[in-house]
This record gives sequence, C-alpha cells and structure tokens, in this order.
Amino acid sequence: MLQDKITQYTAEINAFSTSNADELEQFRIKFLGTKGIIKDIFDEFKAVSPEEKRTLGKVLNEFKQLAEARYQSLKEETEVAVSSKDSGLDLTLPGEGFDVGSRHPLALVRREIIEIFSKLGFVVAEGPEIEDDWHNFSALNFPEEHPARDMQDTFFIKKGGEKGDIALRTHTSSVQVRMMEHGKPPFRAIMPGRVYRNEAISARAHCFFHQIEGLYVDENVSFADLKQTLFYFVQELYGEGTKVRFRPSYFPFTEPSAEMDISCTICKGAGCPMCKYSGWVEILGCGMVDPNVLENCGIDSKKYSGFAFGMGIERIANLKYEIKDLRFFSENDARFLKQYKTSLI
Repeated sequence: MLQDKITQYTAEINAFSTSNADELEQFRIKFLGTKGIIKDIFDEFKAVSPEEKRTLGKVLNEFKQLAEARYQSLKEETEVAVSSKDSGLDLTLPGEGFDVGSRHPLALVRREIIEIFSKLGFVVAEGPEIEDDWHNFSALNFPEEHPARDMQDTFFIKKGGEKGDIALRTHTSSVQVRMMEHGKPPFRAIMPGRVYRNEAISARAHCFFHQIEGLYVDENVSFADLKQTLFYFVQELYGEGTKVRFRPSYFPFTEPSAEMDISCTICKGAGCPMCKYSGWVEILGCGMVDPNVLENCGIDSKKYSGFAFGMGIERIANLKYEIKDLRFFSENDARFLKQYKTSLI
C-alpha cells in the first residue's frame, strides 16, 4: 500500500546522515530526482480513490517536505564541514568571545531619573536645541539686562530678526514654555536634554552639559508639593536617610526660589573635598513658577499655580559614581566607559 511505502521511506530519511558530498547527492537523486522515489509515489497517488486522496494528500505533502528539509539541512552541514577542513579551522573549539558595549554613565543616570519621576505621573517632553530669544529668555521673565543674555554665557547663532536672537539653548526651560504655550493645564512633565553655555572647560565646568527640568502646573499647587516631590526623588535616587535642605535663592522664572542640598553621599555628611568639607552638596534649583511666566504662556495665574525644578545630570552622576572630572563624560575614553560594562539594559 502507498501508506506503507511512505512510512518505510520516512524512517529511512530520518535515519540518514552524512557529511560526504557524494553520499548526499545520491540521497537527493534517490528521493528528489526526476526519477526518484517521491516522483514515483506521486504517480501512484494519481490512481488511488478519491476517499484515499483526502487522507493521503496531506501525508504525502509532509513526506515530500521532510525529504527536502533533510536534504537542505545535511547540505548546509556538509558545506560547513568542507569549508572548515579547507581553511584548517576546527569549529568544535570554543569561541574567543568579544567585548560587549556598555551604557554611558550619563545615560544610566538620565534613565534612572526619568523612571523615578514617571512613578509620580511625570511624562517626558523634548524640544529643539536651537532656540529663539522668546522661548529661551523673554517668556521666562529674563529682563533685558540679565547677564545670561551676555555673549560670555550664551552661544548666539544670529542676532536680531523677527523672533529676536537665535542661540543654542542655555537650559531646557524653553521646553516648559513650548509645552505651556500649546496646551492646557494640568502639566506634569520632565524635560531632559543637552544645553550649551559659553564657559571655559575644566574639571568642574564644560561648554555643553545635560539637564533634566521638571514642571507641574495645576490648581492649588503649593511649595509643600514641590518639597515632597523632591524629597521623594532624593530618597529613591540616593537611598533612605539622605538628608535634604532648601536655601533661598533667585531665578527669574520662579518666585519664591530655592536651591536644594543633600547630605554628601561620599562622606555621609562628615566633610570631604566633594562637599568642600561642609557635609552638603547642592544638586538642583527649584521654585514656584512666577505668575509672569504663566501669563506669558497664556495661562491664568489667578487660577493656576505650579512649581519647576532643574538639575544637571553630570552633577547627579558625579555624586552617584564619584566621578570628579566632568571632561571624562565627553572624552570617549574606553578605559572610563568600561567601568559601566555591567549596566547593559
């Protein structure tokens, strides 16, 4: 019977194995050739009854696919064996391995900060690195005579024009302006990105660096909300027991304004060069959004209030990984980057 033949040849195909090209060719001719077994079985299949065709049709197709797959698999193995023999390689030897990449420490810290604030409902917003005067300065309540507008601090690309000066953004606060201009409260977002300032490059300063700023605008937002948000952030990033303090400060776009310090994570408050032996390290600036900024963006300051904060990712990374020279972050020194090889995800 045809079924018995298929069963017999199926077992023969499954049992066949070789790494010899001539033997494999004989296998192909026997089963897949124009005068081979499969061709003969298909010829016999034409003569069976319609009832048997419905039963054997699927079996016969599977039999043909098995023969083709077995031939292809053995052909690939044979080619590899021949290639290995010709080249003198022993493919049974273990591989030499290769160096894997790693995340940049700034990317690691950036991701961690985003994850912490995402637990509080903050989304990520981004904006252009080339900005006009309105979004970079004027909308944020910078007066005309403010020193940040001076050439010594800002990389200007074009002076004047319909939108005023065009420059590389000096902070990611410009993204806050764009968000408030094109949306309606409530806003709850963080803005990571690269910023530029015309400063001398040293171990503690660079002409470009990375910031993450945050904005929360809604009805009845208070300074207490700001403090609780940042306290939660510090505890998540540096661990429970990290102390926090706020010092009065000044920023054109917030009122009141403050700088936030944490107990030094290196000396645990005892005093070291990193904290200048004070036991405290400043990590960010913050405050309540100035009503003028809200009005500039078309938001009713009598109905809505909000808070904003901003931090340098390099400063956070310095404390987390005890990196004392900012220039390491942008020099692409493999010896430096390999230290973070365990953090791949």
